[in-house]
Amino acid sequence: MSETSDFLSATPDARIAFIEGRLGAALAPQSLAVRDDSAQHAGHAGAAAGGHYAVTIVAAAFTGKPRVARHRLVYDALHDVMQRGIHALAITAYTPEEFARLPGE
Repeated sequence: MSETSDFLSATPDARIAFIEGRLGAALAPQSLAVRDDSAQHAGHAGAAAGGHYAVTIVAAAFTGKPRVARHRLVYDALHDVMQRGIHALAITAYTPEEFARLPGE
């Protein structure tokens, strides 16, 4: 899937795979989890404009960058589908060192 229109017509699993592929290629994450939260927003005014997703990503590319810059890297990787296809994206971005310090990790 390479076109925004393909993303819009894709199955939920294919959309997640697309997001994972884009972020994987752009940021070489050590860990990546993408969750589709769209069903929780059914009927919401923006739901027709695209899906709601949550991303937790661990990548060395985030080292030395503040939260806003980390989010910008994620948005840049998904730029075309952020315009048409993704209505909301919750991002949790860690460096490998930050992730290793989390309780239970």
